[in-house]
This record gives sequence, C-alpha cells and structure tokens, in this order.
Amino acid sequence: MTTSVFIDGAAGTTGLEIADRLANRPEFTLIALDEARRKDDAARAEAINDADVVILCLPDDAAKAAVAMIANDRTRVIDASTAHRVAEAWTYGLPEIVGREAVANATRISNPGCYPTGFIALVAPLVRAGLLPTAWPYSCNAVSGYSGGGKALIARFEQDRDIAWRGYGLTFGHKHVPEMQQYAHLAIAPLFSPAVVPAHRGMIVEVPLPLSIIPGNPAPDLLRQALTQFYAGSPIVTVAQEPPAEGELLLRGSMEPWDGLELHVIASADGAQARLVARLDNLGKGASGAAVQSLNLIAGLDETAGLRL
Repeated sequence: MTTSVFIDGAAGTTGLEIADRLANRPEFTLIALDEARRKDDAARAEAINDADVVILCLPDDAAKAAVAMIANDRTRVIDASTAHRVAEAWTYGLPEIVGREAVANATRISNPGCYPTGFIALVAPLVRAGLLPTAWPYSCNAVSGYSGGGKALIARFEQDRDIAWRGYGLTFGHKHVPEMQQYAHLAIAPLFSPAVVPAHRGMIVEVPLPLSIIPGNPAPDLLRQALTQFYAGSPIVTVAQEPPAEGELLLRGSMEPWDGLELHVIASADGAQARLVARLDNLGKGASGAAVQSLNLIAGLDETAGLRL
C-alpha cells in the first residue's frame, strides 16, 4: 500500500527538492495540482484532505492556514515553515534529538530550521551529558548558501555577482533562535550571527567555546567522545575524529545535494578553547532531506530511503 503525499508549495526551492527525492519512489504517490489550481484554496483543501501526508513548503501564515484546512483526523503534516517549531502538540523533526519513535508516531511534525539543525546537533547532546552548562551565553556564527533565502534571494545573488557576504539578523530576534534555545535545553538565548555567501547551497555552523572559563572546564576529547557516542550507528550524522586537514574547512560553490550532517570538535593545543562546527547542506539535512527523513519514518520505511548520502 502506497502513502499519498501532497506538497503544498511544491514550486518553491524546498518543495522541488523534496519532489526530486521522492521521484521513482513506488512507496509514495504524489498528489499534484496544475498551475491553474496551485493557488486555488478549494483545490488545495481537497488535496490536503485526500493526502495521507501533506508537506507544507509555505510562508508561516500560509502554513497555519493550510493546517486549518484539515477536516479529518487522518492527514499527517510535515511543516517546513517556522510556524510550528516551538508549538505545543507539534513534534520537532530532528529524530536524532527527539527520537525516531517520536517522529514516526507524530501526526504534526515541524521541520527544523537549517541553522538550528547544526547548532542543536552540536550543543544538545553535550548539555544533556552535563558537559556543557544550560546557563551559558553561547554564540553561534554561521554561513549559508543563498538558496536558503528562497527565490528572491537566489535571484539577487545570481543577478548581482558583486555580493561576497551578506550578514543579516542584525536587529536580533531572528526567528530561528527560539528553537535553538528550546531544543538545545538552554536557559539563555544564544547570540546568533548568520550570513549568506555566494554559494548556491551548503552551510557551516559554528559554536565557539572558551573552555577554560566554562564551569567544569570540559576537555575537548570528552566533548568529541560524547558526540561520537550519542550519534553512534547514525546513518546520517558523522563525528570527525581528526582535525580538518591543513586546519581549514571548505564550503564549495559546486557542492552537490547532500543529506548528511558532519560534526567537528576542533580544539587549541592547550584545550583552553574549542570550536564546535557542523557542516551540512541547507537544502538537504537543513530542509528537504530532513522532511523526507521524517516522511520515511512516519511511513514505516528506512529513514535514509531516497536521501543523498
């Protein structure tokens, strides 16, 4: 028996990449609306209620309106917007953190943000293990490919080749911060510094740690061991055991679609400082790949089916 799926917002970047990952997957039947009906609310409501699973690739308000269209207790939702990431009765779609069973049994799943995926994957296991404190002013420095900004930002970068770096969120209160704080179990909201670079896809997320003044003065090797143990057996998340070659990590403009997540603990020689670093594809594990992973789990399939690993 196949699972019927409707991607509401299928013409956007995330929706297109989800559809690409579901192509030639006989386990799923895609419900599609033609261009004339794609923005027709009656047609969308019909498709939403006909589907076993609806994946929302919409702005926040539109995502909330789409959920309100559900008139049955059967249709399950994966929402790729920010609308429900810290909402009650919604399960956060990061199985490695909240548990695969929780995602598999959920009826309402909020797809994580791309930056929070890296931040939470690095910090949450270490806070849980008691190696990093809950009450600490963490900061997060991150760069992403421009595709994460949607069609308008993609067009801006591709038309203006002179843009080398775009820092944003400078008014604070970035919409990713609440989920970063909640799912990393932090008492203090992290200081988040995101930027966009002229690469289509890819992302580096970094959390600097002044270990010598952090309570308990955790050793870098213990941090690495804890992450390695936490993600042991994961087919998606890997923890590097050696420092990056030549002391650098690269984000290439030619990056191919990738649904993995690579974590690093990089420390100074004296162990006084460390940099927790995550490398991922903002359109992969940071968006479409994560949605497909959750879809696989709720359909009772191998979580890696159809992923680019």
